[in-house]
Amino acid sequence: MERIEVNKDLSLSRIIQGFWRLSHWDNKPEDTLRFMEECLELGITSFDNADIYMAEELQGNAMKLNPTLRDKIEIITKCGIKPMNALFPENKMLQYNSSKEHIVTCAENSLRRLGTDHIDLLLIHRPDFIMDPEEIGEAFNELKKSGKVFNFGVSNFTSSQFSMLQSYVDVPLVTNQVEVSPLHLDPIADGSFDFMLEKRIHPMAWSPLAGGRIFTGEDERAVRLRGSLDRIKEEIGANSIDEVIYAWLLRHPVKIMPIVGSGKIERTKAAVNALQLNFTRDHWYEIWQSSLGRNID
Repeated sequence: MERIEVNKDLSLSRIIQGFWRLSHWDNKPEDTLRFMEECLELGITSFDNADIYMAEELQGNAMKLNPTLRDKIEIITKCGIKPMNALFPENKMLQYNSSKEHIVTCAENSLRRLGTDHIDLLLIHRPDFIMDPEEIGEAFNELKKSGKVFNFGVSNFTSSQFSMLQSYVDVPLVTNQVEVSPLHLDPIADGSFDFMLEKRIHPMAWSPLAGGRIFTGEDERAVRLRGSLDRIKEEIGANSIDEVIYAWLLRHPVKIMPIVGSGKIERTKAAVNALQLNFTRDHWYEIWQSSLGRNID
């Protein structure tokens, strides 16, 4: 498995397994442990979580069954969204919160739920419209100094928000987790990936399969795109169109790290298989133009 060095102290597996829907998989701890071990056999060592997924404790319970697992993986988790749920019973409305107190408290709660003494990578889940970057810097410094969090990044930040926050914090922001897929081209077209290439930042991609819309959507765009994916699948000998989609993402020079959201190991294997496909520039542009519904200018 290819690894991506996000800084001198941390590298991640090129394919990342996500636990966004772990609480919906109806897994017993031993099921989740087996799934994580199968991911490791495929070379996937990086696992993405978040406090609001209500899945950190489920991951932690699985890891308790095999304590040696912790030293073989990288734990990524996120904080900063405060919904009205059991995590935040005092909340009266959905809000974003990147105050120092909230970040530190969330990180400590994540450590407890995950059953670990450190988080490899903590991300601010969404940009807080009234974020105080000095407070975020203080939170990061405190967590880093205490050894509770080793590395930091963001999720869903614009390039200007990323650059602004980096100017205030002492630690490097090592990634930005963004939505990108053949049905969501924005980061490629709006300059976000240009910025990341300039700064040598490698993004993670959430919803790389567009939440399944590419497979089931009946709108003109989805149907047209499926046709192109099917044609390329046959040409390059891929097993499924999701392999083609992952190969399309992996072809970008910014070195996207796709996050697999499925709990079915076959879907995870499809992402890993994509690393071996011979995916050309012609294939990449065919999918791009198929998504747009027109030739490029």
